[in-house]
Order: sequence, then C-alpha cells, then structure tokens
Amino acid sequence: MVEKKRTALVTGGSRGIGKAICKRLASEGINIVVGYNHNKERAAKLVDELEAMGVKAAAFQGSVENIYEVKKVFRQTLEQFGSLDILVNNAGITADKTLVKMGVEVWLRVIQINLCGTYHCCHEALQSMLPNGYGRIINVSSIIGLTGNIGQSNYAASKAGVIGFTKSLALEVATKGVTANVVAPGFIETEMTRKIPPEIYRSIEAKIPMKRFGTVEEVARLVSFLAADESAYITGQVYGINGGLYM
Repeated sequence: MVEKKRTALVTGGSRGIGKAICKRLASEGINIVVGYNHNKERAAKLVDELEAMGVKAAAFQGSVENIYEVKKVFRQTLEQFGSLDILVNNAGITADKTLVKMGVEVWLRVIQINLCGTYHCCHEALQSMLPNGYGRIINVSSIIGLTGNIGQSNYAASKAGVIGFTKSLALEVATKGVTANVVAPGFIETEMTRKIPPEIYRSIEAKIPMKRFGTVEEVARLVSFLAADESAYITGQVYGINGGLYM
C-alpha cells in the first residue's frame, strides 16, 4: 500500500520564515498549503516552486484575525487535499510604540492577529485532526515573548500568550495523537530585519553570543523536526532558536 502524503498548512507562508518552512516541508515530501493575506502573485509563484519539488501545493487567501476567512481556508484545504496533518501558525505582525503612546487599537490589532489568529487556526485544525487521531501543531512565538522588549508590550504579550496557549492545548490533546509545540526565534535575517539601520543592526549582532542573525532555513529545520511523525513524544515544549541570546 502506498503511504499517504501528509499535508501542512503554513500561515504567513508566502515569504520570510513561512516561505522557508514551506520549502523545507516540501523537500520532505509533504504537500503544502500556503496561507497568505495580501500578495497573490508572490503566493502563486511559491506554489509553482513547491510543485516543481514534486508535491501538491495550493495558496489560499485569508486573514487569521477573521474567523470566517480562517474557516474558508480550512474548508478549501480539506476539499483539495482531503486532510490536514500539520499546522504551522507563522502569521504575525508588529506595531511598536511605548505603552504610554500606544492606543487601544494598536494594542488590540497585534493581539488579534498574533494570539487570536493562533486560536482561530488551532480551533479549526482540531476539527479534522482529532477525528483522524493525528496532528502536529507548531506555533511560532518569539524571543520577545520570553524576555519582553521596550516598545513591544503588545507584541510581547501576544507572543507570551501563544506559549501559554500552546502548553494548555498540548495538555488537552496529549492522548489524541496530536502534539503542540512552540518555536521561539530570536533575530532572524528577513526582509524586516534588513530594514534595521546598520548601526542598530551591528549593536544587536554584538549582543548575540554567536555574533550573527539566524537564517530562515535554520528556523525551518526546527519546524520540520517538530512536524515529523517521529516527534510523537514531544509536546508542550518551547524551542528557542536565537544564537544563545536567551537561555
């Protein structure tokens, strides 16, 4: 009997860390759903690249903060692929201000996307994972969720919330064949970090024990490890990937 391929949905999957995760999982023979919100052309280009690697792939549009759009994406995934085995909650935003200058709308938007978006996607994923008796959920948090940071109280709260949420979820599904873990990257070389002014970039780099930013491929490798069938006894854990910046 031919073994059925796994299917993974990666939110925020069309660029940066998400794109690297899609490519890494595809290299291991996993079918990929690229979840994206804005750039249709970029998502379609990635789908072509993934299919050239020999897997089935599709891109579905929706904002993780909107439960109805999330439901649509999960419905499309099940209709096209038949099942969902791996969920990577990677979509997220920052909107930095010191708390005294932070209006409630800025606070709520970051919480809504980073934390409520994770809830929305996990809730939908469980609807198919639990009946199937199998699932891998990997939620992307941040070193900031562990350390806090000036001007990022909203982001820190959302990413710390993802950690507590994931630990609770892991306990709830521990006997159901579903694992839930957290990846907490430090400073990673992405489009966003490339916009950091050179002098600030160098000062951050100097504080990292390894004296460099991480790569998106390094984060993707960690995600693929947690997504594997063989990682069945790992759940409720937080994996930092930060060059030793936080231990």
